[in-house]
Amino acid sequence: MDISLEVAAPTVFIATALLEEESGRTAYTRRDQPKPPKNHLNLYFRAKMTTAPYNYSYIFKYIIIGDMGVGKSCLLHQFTEKKFMADCPHTIGVEFGTRIIEVSGQKVKLQIWDTAGQERFRAVTRSYYRGAAGALMVYDITRRSTYNHLSSWLTDARNLTNPNTVIILIGNKADLEAQRDVTYEEAKQFAEENGLLFLEASAKTGENVEDAFLEAAKKIYQNIQDGSLDLNAAESGVQHKPTAPQGGRLNSDAQPQKEGCSC
Repeated sequence: MDISLEVAAPTVFIATALLEEESGRTAYTRRDQPKPPKNHLNLYFRAKMTTAPYNYSYIFKYIIIGDMGVGKSCLLHQFTEKKFMADCPHTIGVEFGTRIIEVSGQKVKLQIWDTAGQERFRAVTRSYYRGAAGALMVYDITRRSTYNHLSSWLTDARNLTNPNTVIILIGNKADLEAQRDVTYEEAKQFAEENGLLFLEASAKTGENVEDAFLEAAKKIYQNIQDGSLDLNAAESGVQHKPTAPQGGRLNSDAQPQKEGCSC
């Protein structure tokens, strides 16, 4: 199998290798080095088959934000790996995962940055807000303090992303109904007052996890179709990629057929 290696720009904290599977999911790897290694070796790699340059039409950049311990990493892992991490250590800096989904018949690759919730990392993680097409803002329905801090997270998201960034509010740990400390109704009202999408989910059971990522993607795609999202703007958080039809030639490179020529 011929493999080509794509090298991404250096990130602040991490050195890891990510291999895309045929399912479109990327291996989820914790990255917890507090300092970048010397010589900027903190690159991540994606191995791609040269016979299919792109098996998706768009790339959407997502960020996941919220207080420490609300289950951001568990949501990402459930979405990318369909597994629940029972003992999930707190994120140091950022973590990364990808998955290819389908929206309105178009293949879309989600590049998802999971940010640390600790205050000491806020200065670093704020740099990942820029150029995000979607933001998942997470709170824990069993801890009111995480809900009370949403205004601060929303302020950062509004100030550091572009005006068309789609923000979805997620009440995680919906499986712990007996321990609920934030009602569905008040969170829904907060979302409506601030123009946010909203749903409750459970990273443990998988309830609504898929919907959380897909609903944001649908809204982003809708913004592309109605022209409210400028794909030429660097901060849009969206990249358009030409797809490869049968035979491996990119659509954008297809050559017109010559009429009246049998050569």
